Amino acid sequence: MKFFGQDTYLSKIGLRIKQLRKEQGISQSQLAFEAEIPLRQIGRIERGELNTGVHTLYKIAFALNIPLSELLDF
Repeated sequence: MKFFGQDTYLSKIGLRIKQLRKEQGISQSQLAFEAEIPLRQIGRIERGELNTGVHTLYKIAFALNIPLSELLDF
């Protein structure tokens, strides 16, 4: 099994969220509104700058109408 550093995981999760969001044609501001998360926080998560909690990831997954596990499928 290959292990990655924390920064790598944050970047991969952020890119995955961005990919799923764009596939659904949702803007960052729409996602922020639906997930009840500040817009600035969504941007920082997508850029891999913020180590966010599971609760926030769940809210993003719920707003994207996908299971939480799909966010981590990279």
